[in-house]
Amino acid sequence: MTAAARRAVVAEWRAAAGLSERRACRFLGCERSSQRYRTHRGQPAGLRERLTELAAARPRWGYRRLWVLLRREGYAVNWKRVYRLYRDAGLAVKRRRRKRVAVARRPLPAASRPNERWSMDFVHDRLIGARWFRCLTIVDDFTRECLAIEVGTSLTGARVVEVLTQLAHARPLAPTIVVDNGPKFAGRVLDAWAYRRGITLAFFSPGNRRRTHLSRASTADSATNASTRIGL
Repeated sequence: MTAAARRAVVAEWRAAAGLSERRACRFLGCERSSQRYRTHRGQPAGLRERLTELAAARPRWGYRRLWVLLRREGYAVNWKRVYRLYRDAGLAVKRRRRKRVAVARRPLPAASRPNERWSMDFVHDRLIGARWFRCLTIVDDFTRECLAIEVGTSLTGARVVEVLTQLAHARPLAPTIVVDNGPKFAGRVLDAWAYRRGITLAFFSPGNRRRTHLSRASTADSATNASTRIGL
């Protein structure tokens, strides 16, 4: 029960039974200091609204990840206040498994020049020995050029950052990279790297055929022969 709810219960008991504040707090097991406490710190303007917007854009992120985003935007709040607002607004991530997460779709405008926006995705395939492998593909949305293909049986978020860092030595990084909400792309490693580089990660819903096609179109032929690059 929150402090505001406890104060309301004490006030209701006092009005109904004609009790003093001391006796009502004693019967209910509440401290009089908390009953009389009034906060002296104001809430930053627009904090609740911005938290709701970030939670809607990142439906699989908890309050700690959202608190990091708020701190980056200049809100001087600690994680406990963000947690209280997060809980009061009912923004907790659902524990039950769902096939898809309902996210408001915001279509991206078409890229107007090379190196303006990239897309990243994973392509899966299987070796002759029935062992699965995946290919990380990075494509320029304007030229459809495949900028990099990283092949392996296990590609973590740190591996994705390593590929992008190597790619940055050969050409300037695009200011926006389109990814899905998979754990390798939505993890903290890639998020921290993108923030340090000033890169925006534009998330789209998994299974979006239009966005997935852009990241895979230039790599379909390469993925079928990628097993020769693994060295198995």
